Order: sequence, then C-alpha cells, then structure tokens
Amino acid sequence: MKTFIWNDLSASERRTALSRPENRRDARVLETVKTIFDDVEARGFAAVTDWATRLDGHSPVRVELTRGLVDEARANLSAEDIEAMELAVEHVRAFHAAELPSAGPVIAPSQGLSLQRVYRPISTAGLYVPGGTAPLFSTLIMTAVPALVAGVPNRVCVTPPAKDGSLHPMMIAAGAAAGLEAVWRVGGAHAIAAMALGALRDVPAADKLFGPGNKYVAEAKRYATERISGIAIDMPAGPSELMVIADASANAKLIAADLLSQAEHDADAQVVLVTLEANLIADVAAELEAQLATLPRAAIARASLEQARLFVVDSLEAAAEVANLYGPEHLALQVADLDALIPQLTAAGTVFAGTYAAETFGDYAAGPSHVLPTDGAARAWDGITIRSFLTSFVVQRATKQGAATIAPAAARLARLEGLEAHALAADFRLEV
Repeated sequence: MKTFIWNDLSASERRTALSRPENRRDARVLETVKTIFDDVEARGFAAVTDWATRLDGHSPVRVELTRGLVDEARANLSAEDIEAMELAVEHVRAFHAAELPSAGPVIAPSQGLSLQRVYRPISTAGLYVPGGTAPLFSTLIMTAVPALVAGVPNRVCVTPPAKDGSLHPMMIAAGAAAGLEAVWRVGGAHAIAAMALGALRDVPAADKLFGPGNKYVAEAKRYATERISGIAIDMPAGPSELMVIADASANAKLIAADLLSQAEHDADAQVVLVTLEANLIADVAAELEAQLATLPRAAIARASLEQARLFVVDSLEAAAEVANLYGPEHLALQVADLDALIPQLTAAGTVFAGTYAAETFGDYAAGPSHVLPTDGAARAWDGITIRSFLTSFVVQRATKQGAATIAPAAARLARLEGLEAHALAADFRLEV
C-alpha cells in the first residue's frame, strides 16, 4: 500500500494520491465498447451471439426458470444455503418496501390551485449481474427484488455463464425467489448493448440499466446514455472500492479482512486505509499477509492491493476530509467516537459504522442494495433505492378561481422573457 502523510500533501498532491487506477478509463475500453454497440445496432441478436461466443465462450441463451429447473437447482443447494438466500431476499424486500413512496401530499399554494407528485414504475429495467470470475447472485437479489417491489413490469436479467456454460444453482434459485421468469445467460459489454438496443429476442429495450460490472460493463452503461436518447443508468458502478477509517480502538484483523473482502473482487478494485494511529499500519500489514495466504483469490487481491492507498491523518476532521474528497463506494468506520465522525461525512455510497457492522453484511443480507456509486460518483449519486425504479411527475390542477389568481403573474413573467404565446395561453384562461 502506498503511504501518505495527509498534512504533508499539497492540494494537487492530495488529488493525485486519491485518484483511481488509471486503467479504469482506458481509451481502448471505450473503443471496444463503441465497436460492440455499432455491431449490435447493425446486426442485432446475431451480433450479440458472435460477441458472446467470442468473449463468454458460449452463445446467449434465455434460461426459463421453470418449476423443474428451480427444483433441480434447489436440490443442489443445502438447506442452509437456501435459508441464507431467503433471509437476504426478505431483508432486501422489507427494506425497499418500507421506502416505497406513496403519492405526495396535495399542495395548494393558492385557492383553486392544487399540486401533487405521483410515482410510476419504469417499464423495463435491464439488470446486469456480474458472474465472470464469481457468480454474484447477491447482485441479482439487490436489483431484481427492489424492481419487483417497485412494480416494474419488465425485468430483464443478464449474467455471464460459467466456463462450462452453466449458471450457478443459486443464481437460478435466487432468480426464482426474486420473482424472475427467466435469466439471460450472457454478459459483458455486449449484454449491456443488447439490453440498451433491444437486441435480445422478444425483450423490449431497457428504459434504464442497473448493476455493477468490470470496466467494460461500466463503460458500456455510460456510453449507452450518450448514444441512445432517453435511456438512463442507475449510477456509475464499476470495480469495487472500500475505504476504512480507523483510530487506536480499531481491530487490525477486522481492518485487513474488510480490505481484502473488496480487493478479491477485481484487480481494478481499490482499497484505502485512513488511520489516526500510525502504530496500526504494521499490524494491518501483517494481517493482510496472514489472511492472503488463506484466500483462493489471493492473486486477484494482491493485484488490487498494488492500487491501495494508506493515509495517516491527525484528526477525525482530516479523516472526514479524505473520505469526502474520495467519495468511496463503501466506507467502514472503525473509530471510538462514531457520533463525532458521521455528521462530518458528505460523500459515500454506504457507511458501515462500528466494529460489528461488517461490509460483508451490506453485500449480502442487511437490506439496502449493494449496488453503489464508484469512482467518486458518491459525491453526487445515490446507490440503488426503490426510487431508482420509479419515475415521478406532478399533477397540476386549477379551477377557474385558481386560474384567475395565477394567470396575471404568469403572463407578465412570460412577456418579460419575450414569450408572447406563453402569455396569451395564460390570458385566454380568463376568457373561458
């Protein structure tokens, strides 16, 4: 981990020290994404098939979640596996159901004028579930369940196949538990292009794209919004990030475990430690080495740790400054005075406060979606919420009395802007 003393850095040095890995926005990634979109737009499903065969090793298939297939998948899982999955589904459902907004209050700023915000689900949600190096069925739960609670009528779920072309039994079982009828076995930027352009057979084009992914998937989502009018994305959600803020009360073993839990995702993942206690550094380094020795994905984690950063700060205020400038996807707080630190935080995808709030809990079963903004987007974007799957608009009603009250002011302001037709549209209301 590269080590920095925060107070010794200039403003420009701080920005450089907090930068993300350069290869996340490699120009070659964008060129590849553009090529895929061009081909999928021109040739449709045939192009998706060619790219999937080339990159996934298997052609795209719509896997119907029939009763027989689901029963077979559940039979290949232990009772404890299924119980854990169903607990996660229920926690996610309950959290998002509690946040489901109803129609807003009727607001009457003047007699005869009423305003009310109402909510509607989007028509088609394209759900991307990573599965190339690890089958992240947890992401299926974290996207498909809130979409179900929101009432989205079309939920299109895609995920890369395993090397042998299969889907993990839990992907099938979780899909059924989330109420999906099918899962498309296809991944990568070509899957994003297929959902965005409506190139999957008998599936409408997505109104909005959801889910995290590698740098190609993240770039494909961003590029879709540039290329296709009206399409939206949940947020920039690329390779994973975790920042830990620790003081002398922190547990080095837990810090190392949390850092490695994100480092093992992807070589492009980035982890950051901000410490008020310099004596922790050696203990955390020793724990990292000890725990790495036991990890099946140690090579990926070690590659990620090459992009890691360590900042030594002298106060909670400085620690908060580092966090707010970086805007981490995940922010874990291992400090004694949480109530002093949390009010100072302004930019994080989600916060895990205290010794017992493991980031892993949020990844799998706590309830809020683990699909969160990366690359500093937490300074302006939320993670997935129930509102992510809804649009809203305001219904404006006016009686004759209400029109008489507001029309003169509206017409005058329109004329001040030189928009006479606007003014007349207000004036004419007084004549009927």
